[in-house]
Amino acid sequence: MIAQKKYNQEELNKTLWAAADSSRSSVDGGVYKDYALTMLFFKYISDLNKKVYEEYKKRFGDNEKRIEEKMKLDRFYLPPKSSFDYIYSKLEEDNIGEEINKALHRIEDHNKEKLEGIFSVDFNSESILGKLEQRNKMLRSLIQDFAKIDLSDVKEDVIGRAYMYMIEKFGSDAGKKAGEFFTVSSVASLVAKLAEPKKGDRICDPCCGSGNLLLLAGEEVEKNGSKNYALYGQESTGSTYQLARMNMFLHGRDSARLEWGDTLNNPLLVENDQLMHFNRVVANPPFSLKGWGAENAEADKYNRFWRGVPPKDKGDFAFITHMIETAKPKSGKVVVIVPHGVLFRGGAEGKIREQLIKENIIDTVIGLPAGLFQTTGIPVAILVIDKSREKGGVNENKKDIFFIEASKEFKANKAQNILTEENIDKIFNTYKNRKDIKKLARKVNFKEIEENDFNLNITRYVDTFVEEEPVDIKANLKELEKLEPELKKLEKQMVEYLKELGVK
Repeated sequence: MIAQKKYNQEELNKTLWAAADSSRSSVDGGVYKDYALTMLFFKYISDLNKKVYEEYKKRFGDNEKRIEEKMKLDRFYLPPKSSFDYIYSKLEEDNIGEEINKALHRIEDHNKEKLEGIFSVDFNSESILGKLEQRNKMLRSLIQDFAKIDLSDVKEDVIGRAYMYMIEKFGSDAGKKAGEFFTVSSVASLVAKLAEPKKGDRICDPCCGSGNLLLLAGEEVEKNGSKNYALYGQESTGSTYQLARMNMFLHGRDSARLEWGDTLNNPLLVENDQLMHFNRVVANPPFSLKGWGAENAEADKYNRFWRGVPPKDKGDFAFITHMIETAKPKSGKVVVIVPHGVLFRGGAEGKIREQLIKENIIDTVIGLPAGLFQTTGIPVAILVIDKSREKGGVNENKKDIFFIEASKEFKANKAQNILTEENIDKIFNTYKNRKDIKKLARKVNFKEIEENDFNLNITRYVDTFVEEEPVDIKANLKELEKLEPELKKLEKQMVEYLKELGVK
């Protein structure tokens, strides 16, 4: 059915995207991604299962029970009538969508511990995929396109990056809905670097989307030669939560603990009836979320909102507060993307911000360029909150806040601006060096911030004014004198042309 081929990362990215995208019909991109990415996951585990099954067949002969036990122990096992090849053999059946559903349910039933519930999309849905003829046309096309790709020899890191690439490609097509399932990879990379996770860390994203930011934070640990870290996340949207599970699985991080639910109203990352604490907490929460649950905040069983309850129509500080309360006391670090309003809005938000500044845990404020996200064209900021600055922490004597005005650090693109590797490195190195740089960065003491009513608007502290070159009026007048004879000549020519055209 397929010729084996060794793919490099770029080839695989392009091949998989072409396979996924070419089958799209009238289905909305934000929904279609769930089907295409599930099909990719199905194809990968089918190809891998077939390869591993043949290897175990040589070792254990016809002892199917032993083969199944060993494969489940290693990762997963696909029972009969549940592989991609089996579905391909049913391609012309009218009930192809139903056959896919049955195959995926068989996989879940035989791998309950690792894969139960992971296939949340309905391949036989008329309401989403259309009537039988339209539905079958799309599904057959999707299956045929993926059938041409052999994924049996693709390494975990390559297939994992390809999956992340696909998520971002779908995100660029999904417009404002993109923020529901992923953070732009360049911004996520910067957040992961700023978090500086270390060997042995527990890393959490309480709004994990499809899990890319979590995985990038984990990669920061791996850059230092260790795979000793643990990933935790919570996601409120069911289909996105399942994408995150697949993402972890494809990266070989299926030990990650992910929960499905509303972080603000029902945090599920708990132990001993208390919120779990993490070394690093990273997130790109939904901006200014309305109806986030303010009415329940005062009765919160974990007392997360003791600094004050954020406004009911702006959930930004609710997420920030949750993240702070789940970071380890005296050592945990929070890196969170926020709208600029968080830095200066008054009322309840102003009081919470003032309290955080007085607690001495706001370490750095970084202003990013506009146009980095599909969800909004506004510029955003990153807050770095460091609980090692608390009393008893190793940085308790650090009393200033470091401001970085990085709104000019980007490469302009048609659809959206991007942070290049150079931009990311410049911002990160500025953060690490923590030195004043004219028109870019400045350390500001508590007294100055207090005098500014605890307003953290970056341009109050980093002067970005660029003086215009003085205009040389004499030189300009001389230039006009030189042009005057030329203008008179052109006027004369124009009069002649008008006469020829009979215009008086």
